[in-house]
Amino acid sequence: QVQLVESGGGSVQAGGSLRLSCAASGRTFSSYAMGWFRQAPGKEREFVAAITWSVGSTYYVNSVKGRFAISRDNAKNTVFLQMNSLKPEDAAVYYCAADTTRPLRVVDISKLANYDYWGQGTQVTVSS
Repeated sequence: QVQLVESGGGSVQAGGSLRLSCAASGRTFSSYAMGWFRQAPGKEREFVAAITWSVGSTYYVNSVKGRFAISRDNAKNTVFLQMNSLKPEDAAVYYCAADTTRPLRVVDISKLANYDYWGQGTQVTVSS
């Protein structure tokens, strides 16, 4: 079993920054990709960013490109999401997810169904 624990959420003003962390633990952790998703009240959970564990290739939803950066620390089994220039529309619960099953094609890396482990989420609030 794999556990994912997010941290770093909070409340900031528009234009501010937050850094989210996701620590993976459990059985010998090995994943093909790690992703960040978010869900705002009344909306579906959506893809934000992903990183492949071995090569470190990164992928972003268009709305966060240039503002968010995903990174990982393989030795600590931790993935990060640096969020800059935050906007009120970025407010949501942010979830970390891991794909431990198989490598994903680029077209599939943003799909929720391809991730088999999820964290409990961390709240991000952005005030205008």
